Amino acid sequence: MKKILFPTDFSDAATNAFVHALEFAKIVKAELILLHTFEIPVYDSQFFPENYASIYSSIELAKFEMFKDEIPKLRAIASERKLEDIVIKHRLMDGDLIYNLKNAVEEDKIDFVIMGTTGASDWTKFFTGSNTHSVISGVDVPVLCVPEEAKFKKIKTIGFTTRYREKDKKELRKILKIAKKTDAKVKSLYVKTSNSDVADATRKEWEKEFAGENVEFLVLPSDEVKETILDFVLYKDIDILTTITHKRSFFEGLFDSSFTKKISKEVPVPILVMHED
Repeated sequence: MKKILFPTDFSDAATNAFVHALEFAKIVKAELILLHTFEIPVYDSQFFPENYASIYSSIELAKFEMFKDEIPKLRAIASERKLEDIVIKHRLMDGDLIYNLKNAVEEDKIDFVIMGTTGASDWTKFFTGSNTHSVISGVDVPVLCVPEEAKFKKIKTIGFTTRYREKDKKELRKILKIAKKTDAKVKSLYVKTSNSDVADATRKEWEKEFAGENVEFLVLPSDEVKETILDFVLYKDIDILTTITHKRSFFEGLFDSSFTKKISKEVPVPILVMHED
């Protein structure tokens, strides 16, 4: 059975992402491992040597009690969605989030990470937020980033951005497997700029190779890459947008213009970030 790691701080953004995690777990037949981390503040013991240990134990206990109180709420959400059969396990760890998350991915042999992002209506924050950025660059498994405003809906169309690199084929096949499980269509986008270097023969070869799959290849000529990708998400009814980490820096720079402010609230879709092998 596959495993999904779900880091949570029990915020509204995380709770919204939990619904996506549940539904995604159903699709890929996975169990959920909830990860909550907290950092114990550093105290100088010389100022209060007598209660030094009790301060730490009380903080740990408070975090445990909060964690214990929140778990039933998440299980209630699973029950409401008739997904109570999804196996849910828990990890409460003290220390740095990214450090613990990396360890959990390795120790539990995690297949996916799903996390909520704050600043949901602002794609600039979404892509450059310190935690989101650190997780994406710090683990080698796919990461599904869910904006707070992205309410779950049945996945009917998955967007896949590509530059028609040979490496991209493997990631596309992974996406097609996920799409089959939810009867979704995959729409692959290549924005052909005046500086594009992908030959027509390469694109035709891709279309021939994936001819039997439920994928549509779109080539949109434009030097306005930002507007074209956002239009693609909007007008092709994309439910999840997939990208590959070799374009992470490209995406970070993609949503930093005034155009973002105009359109960001219209495209709160989850982003599935794949990693090259």
